[in-house]
Amino acid sequence: MDRRLPALADHLLLIERELREQGWWADSPPSAEALTSVEPFCVDSLAFEEWLQWIFLPRMKLIIESDQPLPSVSGIRPMAEMVYAANLGKAKGLLVLLGEFDGLIGAARA
Repeated sequence: MDRRLPALADHLLLIERELREQGWWADSPPSAEALTSVEPFCVDSLAFEEWLQWIFLPRMKLIIESDQPLPSVSGIRPMAEMVYAANLGKAKGLLVLLGEFDGLIGAARA
């Protein structure tokens, strides 16, 4: 088992909590069509926080729970920095968490 899994699982929960605290958590999902976008981060159909909630978090939870291989790299924070460039103050906590997540993914397997 990859030794990063517990820390990654904790980070997913922290990211969810931050989305909720900022009011960026939705009670109902976007349309099925919006969720099937093939564009990176579903930029053509979802807000970034929707992508985090409905695509990123569920996929990462599935990977962790089923002990599938982790991605070798993650660059979510740079995308978040672009998305929230005009609102960095409100997004600061989320940016920190996403940066830490990127770092955990990039860490060598132990």
